Amino acid sequence: MAQHVRDIMTSELVTVEPQASVASVARLMRDEDVGTVLVTEEGQLKCLVSDRDLVVRAFAEGVDPDQTTVIEAASEELVTIGPDESVDHAVELMREHAVRRLPVVEGDEAVGIIALGDLAIERDETSALGDISAAKPNN
Repeated sequence: MAQHVRDIMTSELVTVEPQASVASVARLMRDEDVGTVLVTEEGQLKCLVSDRDLVVRAFAEGVDPDQTTVIEAASEELVTIGPDESVDHAVELMREHAVRRLPVVEGDEAVGIIALGDLAIERDETSALGDISAAKPNN
């Protein structure tokens, strides 16, 4: 069983600049088959935006997706974790802050992301969530 976040984090990150439009981010999520995009500026992590953020804070409000920036739809609270932190600490942070994804940072630079599904696979891949998380995407 993995002991540190770096052992189970995803290190292939999808990032955008804060000025990116909501529409372009939605297309990027579709094309890259991801549900979260990290928003960075000059290499520094500013926030993250999830597919749910786009729906709730942009599309459901009727904003123009080509004129609305991703920073306007992003989650306000940014909870991060370091790569050498324990997997147990990641679980605690997710529970405490009610988040499903944690950017993994060294300094201000994002080096990975850990998702609830990663933890489910690590802890019990035969659980319903672990099994679903391990399945191939249904594009």
